[in-house]
Amino acid sequence: MKLPSSTKFDGGAGGLRRHTLAGIAGSVVLLVGVAACSSTSKSATPSASASTSTAPSAATGSTSATAPSAATGSTAASGGAAAASGSATSGKPVKIGVSVSLSGDFSADGLATKQGYQTWAAYQNAHGGILGHPIVMDFLSDGSSPTQIVTNYQKLITVDKVDFTLGPYSTLLTKPASVITNRYGYVMLEGIGGGPSVFSQGLKNVFDVSASATYQMVTVAKWIAATQSPQPIAYATMDDPFIKPTLDGARTYLDGKGFTEATYKVYPLETTDFTAIASAIAATHAKIVLLGTMPPDGYALIQDFIQDKYNMNILAEASGPDQGAQFIKAIGASNTEAIMVPNTWYPDSTFYQNSDMVAEYLKMFGGTKDAISADVAEAFAAGQVLMQAVTHNNSLSNSELETYLHSGAAFQSVQGPVMFGSDGENVGATPYIFQWQHGTFVPVLPTGGSDIKAVEIPKPAWGSGG
Repeated sequence: MKLPSSTKFDGGAGGLRRHTLAGIAGSVVLLVGVAACSSTSKSATPSASASTSTAPSAATGSTSATAPSAATGSTAASGGAAAASGSATSGKPVKIGVSVSLSGDFSADGLATKQGYQTWAAYQNAHGGILGHPIVMDFLSDGSSPTQIVTNYQKLITVDKVDFTLGPYSTLLTKPASVITNRYGYVMLEGIGGGPSVFSQGLKNVFDVSASATYQMVTVAKWIAATQSPQPIAYATMDDPFIKPTLDGARTYLDGKGFTEATYKVYPLETTDFTAIASAIAATHAKIVLLGTMPPDGYALIQDFIQDKYNMNILAEASGPDQGAQFIKAIGASNTEAIMVPNTWYPDSTFYQNSDMVAEYLKMFGGTKDAISADVAEAFAAGQVLMQAVTHNNSLSNSELETYLHSGAAFQSVQGPVMFGSDGENVGATPYIFQWQHGTFVPVLPTGGSDIKAVEIPKPAWGSGG
């Protein structure tokens, strides 16, 4: 399938979320029109400048808000209900700075990321803030630009004098953001920048609360090795610094278990026609297909498989199937059955404060819980870990925060356990695998949990499920 020339990649997979996409060297990348990857529902949509109740700069999109606003989505920053301990927020606010992508390639995910931070701040302010102080979120819009993001964090630190910084959306933007914050001695907790290049810089200030790229699909690889006999597997992946390592982690594991490669295709970010790639995969007749995709190419490859009448027993994509209604719209409800995808979060999870987060988000932005983007949870989780660490330290010091995060301490989040390795990756994360079953997106791996469903295998013929 060839993508329409009027569409763009948005850089957003609901589950993986830490993607880098176009914009590199000014390249232009395209997106399926029916899958615009706006994973939030009925949300208030801010303008690119994200103006708020303070006097923001139209050029930077600064938002330093003092109350929720349906028009702007601004984060609650003062007051709030009594804390769990019985005390209310008071005194000088704790200001937290974030650069978010409210325009450009990552705009849909940038909005969801912002909403995740806003949801956390509102919830935490209603439960005592940080050390009893109200939280103020200071947002600047970076236009999905690696250059602008450096300027933004420099302004947040040197001009706005924020107490802490939290991370942006994507590996592409987290990498330069972590460098500039490190220069000023600031910790960067983030949940949406887990590509290997972020952690190979030798920095000690960056910490990812989500599962890193290399291990996202290993859970499904381990299940395949345990339940299927060694056989040829068809692989294809976008040449992206987060997506490709995600697929390669699974491929390397399965190669070591005696599985062979029916084909392994790597295609450029700029690819718009996936017909030849899909046909080459179909020609192998492989019963297992693993794909390193973002939503647009993931949708297009499935559409081409349907046209080729190529049915496999197992199909897993790195992202795309996690996009809910957008995924269904792109490939048709009857074609979703048994397709699998890794994801760090889902609305009915029983992890720490998840039900509270979902309720707060719906109160602030509306919609349904199933339409909440995983970006929201990943941003919320970064705030959770910040709050737990600062509370333990009883200090607003970034140097003390960095030391504690490197201490091997365990944290809890809406995505599950968090514990940081020496490079800042979350070594405590357990990547989940989700599958579409009878029109519902359910967790199936790893096995053993009370909310885990049995994997459906084989995948039925196209058009017979959903």
